[in-house]
Formats: sequence, C-alpha cells, structure tokens
Amino acid sequence: MDIVKGGVTAAKGYLTGGVHCGAKRKNKDLAIVHTKTPANMAATFTTNIVKAAPVLWNKKIFDEGNTVKAIVVNSGNANACTGKIGMIHTNEMATKTGEVLGIDEEEVLVASTGVIGVKLPIDKICNGIIDLSDKLGDTEQSADDAANAIRTTDTYSKQIAVTVMIDGKKVTIGGMAKGSGMIHPNMATMLSFITTDINISKTLLRKALSDSIKDSYNMISVDGDTSTNDMVILLANGEAGNKEISQVNESYKIFKEALDYINIYLAKLIVADGEGVTKFIEVSVKGAKNKEDARLLGKSVITSNLVKTAFFGEDANWGRILCAMGYSSAEFDPSKVSLHYVSGKGKITLVENGLPIDFDEDYASLIISERDIIVEIELDEGDGEAKAWGCDLSYEYVKINGEYRT
Repeated sequence: MDIVKGGVTAAKGYLTGGVHCGAKRKNKDLAIVHTKTPANMAATFTTNIVKAAPVLWNKKIFDEGNTVKAIVVNSGNANACTGKIGMIHTNEMATKTGEVLGIDEEEVLVASTGVIGVKLPIDKICNGIIDLSDKLGDTEQSADDAANAIRTTDTYSKQIAVTVMIDGKKVTIGGMAKGSGMIHPNMATMLSFITTDINISKTLLRKALSDSIKDSYNMISVDGDTSTNDMVILLANGEAGNKEISQVNESYKIFKEALDYINIYLAKLIVADGEGVTKFIEVSVKGAKNKEDARLLGKSVITSNLVKTAFFGEDANWGRILCAMGYSSAEFDPSKVSLHYVSGKGKITLVENGLPIDFDEDYASLIISERDIIVEIELDEGDGEAKAWGCDLSYEYVKINGEYRT
C-alpha cells in the first residue's frame, strides 16, 4: 500500500472542488464530488433519532440501492430541525446539482454541517452550485478546495489517499473528512467522504464499510455528543478495471485493509483537531475476553469527562480510568488489570495485576505533559484487542461552544 496525494480526486474518474457561496460569512463553504461513471454506494448515518434533512434524503437513496454520481456539501448550516422547508431545500440542492451536471437528482447525495435550527440560504447555495460546476477538477488543488469547504470549526482540512494492487490493476482510495465538535462513538458531527475506483459489488462494498466503521469512526470521542448530521459515504465507480470483487477473497482483504487505513487515519485527525484539544489520547486495550469487550472498555475510558479533565490538568489520576472501565458493561476481573501511560517522555506503570504501584508522580506528570499520550490497558483474560481515540476537555472547548452562534 502506497500513500499518494490527491484526496478524493486521487481515484480515477472523480472531479471535485470548493467555493465560498455565502452560507458562512467567509471561507469556502460549498463542495461537490462528481463521477461520470455511476458508483455503487455504501454509507453509515447518525444514530441520533433527530436526523437532519440531508440524512433522510441520503438514507432513501441508500435504502433503494441506487447508484450515485455526485455529492454536494455545504458547511455553515446543518439544515437540521428545519421541518418541511429543510427537506424542500435538500431537494433543491440535489436538483440544482443534477441540472448543472446533467444527471438525475436521485443520483445526488446531499450533506450539510453547521448551526442547527436555521433555514439554509438556499438561493446562495444554488448560485454557488452553478458557479462551482465550472470549477470542478481532478487536481490536488481541487481536492484541497473541497476538503476546506466542508470545514466548520476545524482548524485544518483532513484528507488522505492510498493505492494498492488488485488483480494486476492499481486501485486507489481517497477520502476527506470534517469533525471537531459533537464527536462521539457510533457516529457524530463528522462527515467523511471516500472515493475509490475499485470494481466491487454493492453488497461487499457495504460490508467493507460497515465492518471498517466499527474500529475507526465508532472508536473516537471528543465531547460525548452525537450529532444530527453525521455520515460516512463511500463511492466505488469501478474505473480501476479490476475483476469485480463479489466474494470475500484475497482481493477483498487487500481492499478492506486499505479502507481501514483511510478510515482510521481520518478518524484520528478528527480527534486531534477537536475543539479546544490540548491532548490526543489513544486507549489501547489488550487481553480482553473478546473484541466487543475490548471496544466497550476503550470507548468508556475515552468518553469519561473525568478522565478527559485529568489529562487536561496533567494529573495521573488512574482511578478515573479504572472507574470508567467498571461501568463500561464489559466483563473483566479487576484483579487482573495492569495500566501504563506512554508518551515521548517515556513509560510508567501505575497499576499491576489490580494493585497500585508506588510510582513517581513527577515522572508520571512529565509523561502526560506531552500532547500525544497512550493509555495501555492489559487484562490477561483473552485475546480481545481494540483501540479508541479521544482527547482532553479544556477551557477552550467551553469557550468555543459557549460562543458558537455568536
């Protein structure tokens, strides 16, 4: 597997771009991704009962099993909790995109992100769609423009692309994402769009994404809030020319490994750029009874506000981690738990076989003074392993979200 440049334009047959249309006061706020070759679609949507209009639109297309030729995305306004007018505006975005690209509106997916409960400035967005349609390209700059256009409080764009060899053909997968706040396991305020030129059946494409989500986007947390708008969309247009993958074989495994790399990479970037983040924390669980218990333990630790605040204060308060493990609903024997902190400053053991170690508090504080920290949890109960990624909870997070609409 090789890392390449180009984000969502790296795979064959995809055009993209981004412009400022006026949904935000300044900066790019509208993006389109387009493939002339119909693409199979896989997707995962928010688990929040309150779903934004674009999520409902996309779910209908997904459920009907239609192929897709475009995605249109606006930032600055979530088009959520906007009633019937929200669905009308979503339809208008799809219709206008279809008109300018010469495709059917039901071949267009729609995404929005930003403030909840405010009507879209639909005239500005539709004018932006017309403007952007003449600027779509397959260059790195086009990909950069699109990745920047989907940002809200993100401080930088997030994109990645890789290539692998399948059936003697070069297959490329590219992706872009946005996140920052309302990030929580089982999807959150995050949008991720992945393009690939692989030739694969719709059934296996959906299986690959569904399985990949479990160990990537569903293992991150910034603040414990699950949004109304989040989604991951994966398009495969088949232009790589490999023999269609229609069963779980070696070709499928190669593709899945590359897809996992893309999703984990983007998921970690979302956490690292979380609102007000000063620490990036990886929780590594080994020796759990099974994979699911390992996931539960990792997510419980990474979502604990007490754990988050301890890391912000650089306090090696390991008791909060054991507490979060205890209410995770995973089965484990506390007397078998060992716990370590690791960073660029070194490694320290705080608990061994369920008992606290008399450790050097100053050295522990030095280790967690680094931005990147690993919490290693060992259970000696089985072969279940998982990783979760999160961050601290800072004063700046409160400031950003306290002033979000002002």
